[in-house]
Amino acid sequence: MPVTDEMVCFSLYAATRATTQAYRTLLEPWGLTYPQYLVLVTLWVEGEQTVGSLGEHLQLDSGTLSPLLRRMEQAGLVTRRRRPGDERVVTVAVGERGLELRPQLAHIPQRIAAGTGLPDEKAAAALIDTLHRLTETMHAAAAQQPVAATE
Repeated sequence: MPVTDEMVCFSLYAATRATTQAYRTLLEPWGLTYPQYLVLVTLWVEGEQTVGSLGEHLQLDSGTLSPLLRRMEQAGLVTRRRRPGDERVVTVAVGERGLELRPQLAHIPQRIAAGTGLPDEKAAAALIDTLHRLTETMHAAAAQQPVAATE
């Protein structure tokens, strides 16, 4: 058995790659990327967002999110506008094409859920809770000061 088969980090990496590949395959007919899909789902469910709140939801910095939103706006998936009274704040809403895609992409969550092999929503919720805790603890671990090497 390869050493990577015994590593939690590699198992997470492999599962993430497989999940991203599944989304890539499912979204390809619409010319969407997984991050674009995440933006659309967030806007469909949560409604109009500022760029800052969207970045928080998706855990993306503005340097990554801004070019993504610019491409999505050019494709009619979203609209962006500066907030009157505070030009620094940009709000993002679903665009015309983004609205048209919602019913067309409604099957995606069920396909991904089936691909997980989880038996039911309770098992999915438990996995999500575990992954949220893992994310929090890994952020905390990364924030700790490194221990200096001893000679």
